[in-house]
Amino acid sequence: MTSEVIVIGGGASGAFAALISARMGRKVILFEKNERIGRKLRITGKGRCNLTNNCSGDELMNNIPVNPRFLYSAFSAFSPQDTMNFFEELGVPLKTERGKRVFPVSDKADDIADALGKALKKAGVRIIHESVKHILTDDNICTGVITSDGKEYNAQSVLLATGGKSYPLTGSTGDGYIMAKELGHTVTNIYPSLVPLVIKEKFCSDMMGLSLRNVALKLFDQNKLIFSEQGEMLFTHFGVSGPLILSASSHIRDMQSGRYTISIDLKPALTLQQLDKRIQRDFSENQNRDFINAVRNLLPAKMIPVAVKLSGIPENKKANSITKEERLHFAELLKNFTLTVRDFRPVDEAIITSGGISVKEINPKTMESRLVSGLFFAGEIIDVDAYTGGFNLQIAFSTAYSAGINM
Repeated sequence: MTSEVIVIGGGASGAFAALISARMGRKVILFEKNERIGRKLRITGKGRCNLTNNCSGDELMNNIPVNPRFLYSAFSAFSPQDTMNFFEELGVPLKTERGKRVFPVSDKADDIADALGKALKKAGVRIIHESVKHILTDDNICTGVITSDGKEYNAQSVLLATGGKSYPLTGSTGDGYIMAKELGHTVTNIYPSLVPLVIKEKFCSDMMGLSLRNVALKLFDQNKLIFSEQGEMLFTHFGVSGPLILSASSHIRDMQSGRYTISIDLKPALTLQQLDKRIQRDFSENQNRDFINAVRNLLPAKMIPVAVKLSGIPENKKANSITKEERLHFAELLKNFTLTVRDFRPVDEAIITSGGISVKEINPKTMESRLVSGLFFAGEIIDVDAYTGGFNLQIAFSTAYSAGINM
């Protein structure tokens, strides 16, 4: 069977590139092994789909820690504003929330995926629900693909948009890396990004389920500060999760137990001196109470036993007998609540995969392989990734647009 363009992978980048190419008048076949397209797209943003970020070009680049310069041309060709206009033209009204995150007004990720599906059908894209096993080439020129059941499909251009290895139940099983390697491409080290972190200290499990808001988090690589942000986080049975932690995880490049530490300022609105005065006030109002009860208005209930134990002050010591040194030490603890990172959670719990096809082997203007003519890449399979906030989906759409136009 012959087509002009074959797209492997019906996620955000694959579906989008197929649609763009078809709208350019190309005959397109889209291979998606799941029963319907956009399976991962349908669960992003907790099922709400944070599809982009309503930010400037500079802000966009500042939120991409891995190979941002490679994406400059793609973002110039298709910006966050273009993404918003595109989906509104498909009939999906959008809204901008805190942090400039963009969601469908309906808060339903299915609306984004379904709109893509309808547009693909209207554009005449043929969707085949089969797995592709190999990409065919002749003298380093793409000629088509072979499916898992041995069928051969010919095409002038082939797009690899199979995603990474995160959320394998959605179909992101890393098979695209294998196909790229077979054709001589370099795949950098693959590891989870935007992923919860396993913490050495056992007391995290004592605070399981506790969500902290408006805390300031710093991540250190040994003594070097590599990430700093204010926001929300969550304690779990294994360690920590939540938006702050996911963003911090994308800065960890060489995971070694004990190498990275997290410092949490539980009271970022107060200086150490202001916090000390606040504690003094609490102690004077509860001077005959035990220490553990005198701080009940200062911290969440689940955190009090942990913080009291870490302070070294006996929990039954009366507030009026706590020394100035003990009180200051306790204030410092709340301004620098320290956790030791032991490991990432497994890659199948990661939102995205860091690493992928080396950007040195891809033309940044067209997304075409520099090694194999007619082979293109888009989305998470490329060695680029960003923080949370809609930036990773914008990468998917922008790289897909460049590939779609140039195929």
